[in-house]
Amino acid sequence: MKENTGNPLHLTSLNHISVVCKSVEKSIEFYTNVLGFIPVRRPGSFNFDGAWLFSYGIGIHLLQSEDPDNMPEKTEINPKDNHISFQCESMSAVEKKLKEMEIKYVRQRVEEGGIYVDQLFFHDPDGFMIEICNCDNLPVIPLAGDMIRSCSRLNLQVMQSQQQIHVVQP
Repeated sequence: MKENTGNPLHLTSLNHISVVCKSVEKSIEFYTNVLGFIPVRRPGSFNFDGAWLFSYGIGIHLLQSEDPDNMPEKTEINPKDNHISFQCESMSAVEKKLKEMEIKYVRQRVEEGGIYVDQLFFHDPDGFMIEICNCDNLPVIPLAGDMIRSCSRLNLQVMQSQQQIHVVQP
């Protein structure tokens, strides 16, 4: 079997995630007031309730559940559950704001080679997990090859220029 390398599907970025909601209105309130997303126009040809939100270069598509009363309840915050993660500027500011908003969260810390990443996990109104982190502290190093990557485009440019300098020097 031939190994696929590079970008076989010619992907360019993450476009959106979709979240099934008990109440689109409550989810709109959460994603706008807590995470800072803004509602954007949704095609009128859809024959089901929902909303589109956009910020940070990605969209969140909220889809109204056909059976909201039978959606499972998630009360335990489990960092190993499905989630979406957002990079932040200040973990202490995020934690302070979550406390002010009385949003229950779980804090974790990951360490790799002396580099620490702090994470805060909490649920949206339907139990979908949200993570806020300073993951940019940790370089993303592919298992094969020698290209170092980062979550941040700024850090990626810095690391790539450092790599080029490092590679050029004897």
